[in-house]
Amino acid sequence: MAEVDFKQANESYAANFGDNGKLSIPPSKHLAVVTCMDARLHPEQFLGLNLGEAHIIRNAGGLAKESLRSIIISQRLLGTKDVLIIHHSDCGMLTFSDEQLRSKVINAHLGDANVSEAVNGLQFGPFPDLDSSVKDDVAFLKNHPLVLKEGNITGWVYEVETGKIREVV
Repeated sequence: MAEVDFKQANESYAANFGDNGKLSIPPSKHLAVVTCMDARLHPEQFLGLNLGEAHIIRNAGGLAKESLRSIIISQRLLGTKDVLIIHHSDCGMLTFSDEQLRSKVINAHLGDANVSEAVNGLQFGPFPDLDSSVKDDVAFLKNHPLVLKEGNITGWVYEVETGKIREVV
């Protein structure tokens, strides 16, 4: 297990929880943020968001297609309007291809047909160009029939080297 005493950390967190249990379920800023699961990103901090203000949807690469289910729920049931897509510099998704990852998994389980079949059915979503991936994700959401058109959908890059964000689209 990780070298963190989760129980002790939670005790400290809960001791200062205050009225956070009374926050409403819908985010107060009507905002959904889609970003990468990278441990170096703390979107609430670099966007100046407080608990209860936005839905933070994270996955490998911050990919819109993988986040679609959550965005639909966020918009249709919980009232969010705006969506921010935030990818980041030095992203691991820039470093491999689907075939490279498939080969790695298959080679770790040689002869296991179930593993081979399962991994061959997956699209991992790597991308060769950061800005293009942001533009593609924004276009995907803007053109998807289940994503509401009432809010803004914008795309950004977070620079892990400086902590700054820049708008792409």
